[in-house]
Amino acid sequence: MKWSNYFIPTLKEEPIGTEAVSHKLLLRAGLAHMLTSGVYSYLPLGLRVLSNIENVIREEMNKAGANELLLPSLHPMELWKRTGRDETLKDVMYSFEDGRKRSMCLGPTHEEIITDLVSNFVQSYRQLPVVLYQIQTKFRDELRPRFGIVRACEFIMKDAYSFDRDQAGMEKNYQKMYEAYQNIFKRLGLDVVITEADSGAMGGDVSHEFMVPAKIGEDKIMVNGKEEVAIELGHIFQLGTKYSKALGCEFLDENGKKHPIIMGCYGIGVSRVIAAVIEKHNDEKGIIWPKEVAPFDLEIIPLSGDDDAEITGLAQQLYKELTDKGLNVLVDDRNETAGRKFNDADLIGIPVRVVLGKKNLKEGKVEVKRRDGAESILVDKGSAVEAIIKQVV
Repeated sequence: MKWSNYFIPTLKEEPIGTEAVSHKLLLRAGLAHMLTSGVYSYLPLGLRVLSNIENVIREEMNKAGANELLLPSLHPMELWKRTGRDETLKDVMYSFEDGRKRSMCLGPTHEEIITDLVSNFVQSYRQLPVVLYQIQTKFRDELRPRFGIVRACEFIMKDAYSFDRDQAGMEKNYQKMYEAYQNIFKRLGLDVVITEADSGAMGGDVSHEFMVPAKIGEDKIMVNGKEEVAIELGHIFQLGTKYSKALGCEFLDENGKKHPIIMGCYGIGVSRVIAAVIEKHNDEKGIIWPKEVAPFDLEIIPLSGDDDAEITGLAQQLYKELTDKGLNVLVDDRNETAGRKFNDADLIGIPVRVVLGKKNLKEGKVEVKRRDGAESILVDKGSAVEAIIKQVV
């Protein structure tokens, strides 16, 4: 991808009104744009990061035996009244009447919707267990949106739900999700602290939160005997029969007797993961993306104008060869100063950069440097592809 053909509106100055490092860099690096308080557009670079996070989550959810689906965001309030959560969550719900005078809401979460769905298709113990998940937009009327996409009115969440015939089955799926969450956050470059938690409005007796210590956190946890504040990225619940009883989600056992299905619920704040990764992986110059999250694997920076045939030709050659090897490559082909290109490269945080300059090329060398602070190395032009791949992998 050529920078000149891409949309990366980087900013030199910190946006007014931003407190958190992640919020400042999110906007400065051209990852997102605030439409209004608590509502953000994801720009092409940010969408790549978001997609990478979603792909990691999908891989681990699928490995744990869950099936992906997509539920609607527009909900009939009738379902919420049956569980009583039309009142419990009324302060954060966007509710309204549609043109046919039906009472509706935009989904702040999806327990009612998934339970109603399963009740329509699962009737026998032979059909259990079932584990379903989605990655979907949620809507909550936050009175105090904070820290950019950390506490927003519209956000993206992965929510999974397990349906079992008994407590033992539910606990088995709960453990699978617990382990899947550990794998997810490790792959995303985040060291989580797992805590027992209050189930709150979700219900159930047992729940665990997956927390990352960070200045933007709104929760306090104990780590090695110490305030620390942390941001909640994941929360899993043993729901029991709270929703299945209220919504008639039942199964017939071997003797033809009806029982409520035992449920579990498993959430990850996908969009806030972006903020957490930036909070934990940055320096004074910008973002330092972990490999699995980065929007591109590497960036090629030619230090010349269009009139330097050797440098532009080598940039094109490396781009083609590296792309053919399956790497995602960004080429900064803009007619900008070396300083501007380096500053933007630091800001957007691509893990590896390849610098093509006249001085090194006279010696048949190209410079390869990792964004994480390692010393740059000079490699022979003829073997540059192999050397670059080693740095990326």
